This record gives sequence, C-alpha cells and structure tokens, in this order.
Amino acid sequence: MHASILVVEDEPSVREILTWRLMEEGYNCQPAPNAQNALDFFQHGQRFDLMMSDIRMPGMSGIDLLKKVRALDPDLAVIMVTAVSDMSIAIETLKMGASDYITKPFNLDEVCIAVERALEKRSLILKNREYQLFLEDKVEEQTVQIKNLYLDAIKSLVSALEAKDKYTEGHSRRVTRYAVEIARIMGISREQIQKVYLAGLLHDIGKIGVKESVLNKPTSLDAEEFSHIYYHPAISAKILSPILRDTDILGYVKHHHEYWDGNGRPDGLNGEAIPIGARILSVADAFDAITSDRPYRTARPVSYAVEEIQKCSGTQFDPVIVAAFLKFVETFFPGVEYLRPVVERVFPDLQAATPNMDDILQKQP
Repeated sequence: MHASILVVEDEPSVREILTWRLMEEGYNCQPAPNAQNALDFFQHGQRFDLMMSDIRMPGMSGIDLLKKVRALDPDLAVIMVTAVSDMSIAIETLKMGASDYITKPFNLDEVCIAVERALEKRSLILKNREYQLFLEDKVEEQTVQIKNLYLDAIKSLVSALEAKDKYTEGHSRRVTRYAVEIARIMGISREQIQKVYLAGLLHDIGKIGVKESVLNKPTSLDAEEFSHIYYHPAISAKILSPILRDTDILGYVKHHHEYWDGNGRPDGLNGEAIPIGARILSVADAFDAITSDRPYRTARPVSYAVEEIQKCSGTQFDPVIVAAFLKFVETFFPGVEYLRPVVERVFPDLQAATPNMDDILQKQP
C-alpha cells in the first residue's frame, strides 16, 4: 500500500509541482491550498502518513497547523517547507515534532529523499511501538504461566503430604480458609491475605520429612517423637526456600508454632516479633487440630476449641487475633458443635483439590 501525503502549499505552481513529482514516485497525494483546508481533513477523520507544509501562508501559519495536527495525529510524519531566511523557525519546528525541513528553492530529487527518510523514520517508530506492546503482552503471558506453574508446584507438594499423612488430608485447605477469613476480619491488606493463603497451604509441608510412624501414631507422642515433629515448620521453610523467594511467606510458614509469650518453636520469637501471618495461622491451625479427628483421639466440639484458644490468649496466641477468631466463629459457625459435618457446607470450595486463591479472596463474609 502506497503512503499517503498531504501537500499544504499556498502557491499553486509549487503545490502542483510537488504533488506531481510525489505522485510520480508512487505516493498518494492530497493537495491543500492553505492550513485551514488541511486541518479540515484531520478534523473530519482523514489520516495521512506524511504532511508536507509551507511555514509562511496567509491565515493560519504552518507552525500553528503543525501544533494542531500533531495533537490530532501524533504518528504523522511532517516535513516543513521554508525560505532560507526562516531557518531558525524551521529548526524550532523540529523541536515541535516535525521530522525534517526543506528550503526553497528546492531540488525535487532532494525532496523525494527527505520524504522517503521521514516515512522510514515513522515506520520504524510504529514498528518499535508495536514490538514494545508485543513484549508487554508476552511478559504478562509469561508471568501468568509462571504463576500457574508455581501454584501447580504448591498443589503437588500439598498432595504429596496428604498422601503420606491421612490427618493432613484437607487440614491445609481448612487452615488456609480459616486463616484467610480471620485475616479479612482483621482488615489486613489483600497482598498480605494472598501471602497468608499460600502459607496456609504450605505450612505443614515439612511433615514430609517426619516419619510416618510418628505422624500416624495412635497414641500420644513421647518426648523424643514430639521433639521430632515439633520442628517441622523449620523443615517446611528449608524445603520451600529454593522455590519460594517471598520472605514473608517463608516467615509465616516457619514461625506458625511460635508462642506469643516466646515459649514456642523453632526460634522462640515472642509478641509482634512473630510475623502477623504466622500468628494468624497459629490460631487457625489450632482450631482445625482441635476440631478434627487425630490418630490418638476423636474431634472435639467447636465450643471446646473456642474455650481452649481463649485460655491460651496472651500466652500461646496473640490476643488481637483471638478476638478476630471469635468473630470468625460467630460469623460462620453460630450454634455449631461439631465442625466436620458442616464445614464443607459453609465453605464449599474446600471440596476442591486446592481452593482457588482468586475465588477465595473475592468472596466476602
């Protein structure tokens, strides 16, 4: 497709010569006798690849025309035509966005070279912009792919753990769901809630390194076995650190068994030194542990779990998070005694292999 050129020149003979020569070169040309006539084309939606305009014309000048058409069509290539005495003005037009200028009297061959150069420059600018947009789309596409691969890897880790530990089946999903709702009640940011979500799914992944005989022991653990299992959060963080660069999530996972009073593990952190996501997971984890069947006991009622968590407020748990937990129970489980018969009815997404993060975050209490 041949480039289209608007020739704006008030001298009829010059306008005709320029139009004729450019058409001889294969361009589609539209002559305009003055700046207003040229501007009318743009205001009525017509577009050109290049405009060649005289600077000095009766009525609207070429400079004023340049300002107006560049506002209407920023991609337009412009060559200004000027007398030798207007050189300073011509240079000024380059600063205003003109591609080039030619001086009168001009050589028609030089005019054609200037036109070809201006059109080539315009084409390169448009191609570069298109390439930038293409790159942005590719980066966005690859970001989505990486995110999906990352989430798939997380789901695989959770599935591997659930295959090893029957109790853990569904535990990580429930803890995640409870923790997200507690975090939402507390009013923490969406970004932090997303991190709580991922940490919830992964918080027990270190149990992959715990003996099955310990995980599934039908009686209470002895001191050595308890010590063996007590450090699984640190193992979780160690397993995840090569694939997870977010230090907040790693901290939530590693420290979800720290105690508010400093008597927890693995590092004995206390108070607000414990990451907020870890403090939320600690309460959610305890609630699910108490209300679920374990190898050595049956599930306890919700009222029992609430009472135990309240007893430990200020020692094991952050009192602020316990207060949010109580609102969570009042909102989702009023009058419920045993959690397991109703939990999937209250949160249907728990029936999925892994709850979808975006779906959970979009839901409101």
